[in-house]
Formats: sequence, structure tokens, C-alpha cells
Amino acid sequence: MTPRRKTHQINVGGVLIGGDAPVAIQSMTSTYTYEIDKTVEQIRNLAEAGCDVVRVAVPKKEDTDALPAILEQSPIPIVADVHYHFERALEAIDAGIHKIRLNPGNIKDRKQVDRVIAACKDHGTPIRVGVNEGSVVERQDKDLRAAQQQQLSENPRERLVQLMIHTLEDYLRIFDENDFRDVCLSLKSIDPTIVIDAYRAASERFDLPLHLGLTHAGPPETGRIRSIASLGTLLAEGIGDTVRISYAADPVYEVEDAKELLCSLGLRNRVEPELIACPTCGRIEIDLIQLVADVRQKLATIKTPVKVAVMGCVVNGPGEAEGADVAIFAGKGRGIIYVQGEQTRTVTEAEMMDALYEECLDFAARVERGEVELSNAAVNIAPPDPLPRSDGSIPLTVVKN
Repeated sequence: MTPRRKTHQINVGGVLIGGDAPVAIQSMTSTYTYEIDKTVEQIRNLAEAGCDVVRVAVPKKEDTDALPAILEQSPIPIVADVHYHFERALEAIDAGIHKIRLNPGNIKDRKQVDRVIAACKDHGTPIRVGVNEGSVVERQDKDLRAAQQQQLSENPRERLVQLMIHTLEDYLRIFDENDFRDVCLSLKSIDPTIVIDAYRAASERFDLPLHLGLTHAGPPETGRIRSIASLGTLLAEGIGDTVRISYAADPVYEVEDAKELLCSLGLRNRVEPELIACPTCGRIEIDLIQLVADVRQKLATIKTPVKVAVMGCVVNGPGEAEGADVAIFAGKGRGIIYVQGEQTRTVTEAEMMDALYEECLDFAARVERGEVELSNAAVNIAPPDPLPRSDGSIPLTVVKN
């Protein structure tokens, strides 16, 4: 892991982005913003999942008219997504929005852009300035568009990144001329490798905070691979101050996966249990996949970062479960439960789920009372005796340490 690069820090409704602040998780509602109750409900669901900042679309005045009521009920800061109508930005700022998402290239009148920047300056409202692969090429000036397309045809990847950086430089001149620095940058593409190259280039060129994202990521099944490949690479290199993983699905999935990514890289402390499990193989004699799914669902009620391991045999399990606060080694007919390396219970297969959950609840309660500490990967587990097969025979001999 490369140490986080230091950037200019902005304040989004109390959530600090950049500098030495933790990487913030963002998402976006999929409701019509003017439907206040539905929008507030989705914002609350996102906040409960771990979202720090949420963006809402405001293409119409009825959307900005709804903002005061939404802001009053929202548990987290809100960003207004503005594209073509500068009036929506001014209305959102007057409503008390915490941040504006603006693309100056979509607003052709420079005076209108200046008015938005002046209003943000007066209200202390930061702005995210973004360039996307799909919109960075000029659309109205035919000669300029032809020239850009010719350059892209010669070396598409390198030229696209250069064009994105050049476009941001043009945008930022406007902000410099207005003496406005509370800006966050994004450079999005559908191609994970272009995303990596673009943000690497931006991190070398600008000292402003970077909003990481991959656009058009698709459904979670494929989108999480594309997103983690690019955003995980950048975060591991110390690049990125806030992140949104985008899916064509319930945005709660975006938050859950972003949170797991940050926890996995050590960029965010867990606040809920961590579940690890061994891969399935021919040695397993229980429905491990179902057991893991059931355990995961039950653990959602616990708000302490207990590390829980579910193992299907004693071959690799002890090594894979080391560091677990609570672990179970499951075999045909019975399972053995460990709590911080000590065997505590042997239970029947029918009792596994409830017994494991009870041990997790008890351990979490003791942590909260200060009686024990979380393991932090310091627990060594001695292998249990081999679990018998269904016919009573022992599958292998385990040598204890």
C-alpha cells in the first residue's frame, strides 16, 4: 500500500474530503427527487448501509423545490447533480445543498458559470467538476470535434487521457479566475484501464481531491469486478479521496461494496462483523454455502466488528481461520466452535447456526463491556481432531502442534 497523497481539503456538509480525511463513500439516489418521501427513504437506507454523502438528480425545478424538505430529513450531506441548467444549481444552493456536481462544458454561457461559482463561494458550497469519456469530445463545434476524433483515432487510450486532463485544465482556469478552490475532480470512463491512467495523470497534475468512479459499470455481478479492478488499484496507490461504485441496481449495493473495498485495503475500520469462509471442495460433508449464507444474514444484527470464520473441514481450516474471534469447523453431523483459539462447544449439525450466533453475540457483548479485545489477526488455532465421516470413520490424522 502506498501512503495516501495529500490534497486540498473540502467540507461537504461536515464530511471532510481530501487532506488526511478518511476516504468517503458516495452513492446516488435512483428516485425522482421531487418524490420527497421515496427519496428520503432511499437516502436513509444508503446512510444505514454506510454511505457518507449522497447525490440527487435535479433536472427540473420541481426537484430543487423539493430540496429543503429532503435536506431537513436527510441524515447525511447531499450533492445536487446539475448538468445543463445553471438555474437548477442556483436554486439548489439557495436551498442549502451541501455540494454541486457541475460540468462547465455543458453550460456554454461563461457568465452563467461565473454566477454559479459566485453563489457557491458566498454559501461555502464546494463543487465537483467532472469529465466523462462519453461527453469529453466536443459536440457542437464540428471542426473541433473532427480534430479531436482524428487525434483519438491515432492513439485512443493515450489521447483520451490527454483530452480529459486538458479539458479539466480549461475548466479549472474558470475557477482560478473566480478565486474559487473548493473543487473536487472526477475523470470517468467505461474502461477500467483508462480510469486508472486518467486518475494517475490527474494525481500528478492537480492537488485537488479526487472523486473515484467507473461509469456504466453495469449490474453488480460484473460491475463490481470492473470497479474493484480500477478503483482498488488506485486506492492501493494512495490515489483517491472519495469513491462511488456505480451499478445498474439498488444503490445500497454500491455502498456495501465500496465499504468492503475500503475495509479490505485498511482504509476504513470495520463497524460490523467480518465473515470469512473456506472455499468448497470434495472434503466438505455439509451444505457449507447455505451455512455461510445463513451466518451472514444473522451477523447483520451485530454491530461489533467480530471476525467470524466458517470452515468446512480441518485440513486448511485452522490456518485460514487464524485471527478469527469466533470460528466453527463443520463436518457431517457435528461442528466444533472456537472462541479466540479455545474450543468452547461441540454441537450437532442442527445446532450449528444457533450455537455459532450465540457465541458471536456473547463475544460481541463482552467486547462492548471491555472484558475482551478483538483479535486483530493474533489468534492461533490448533486443529481439532478430525471430524468423522457419516459412517463414523476418521478421514485423516491431524498432528497437533
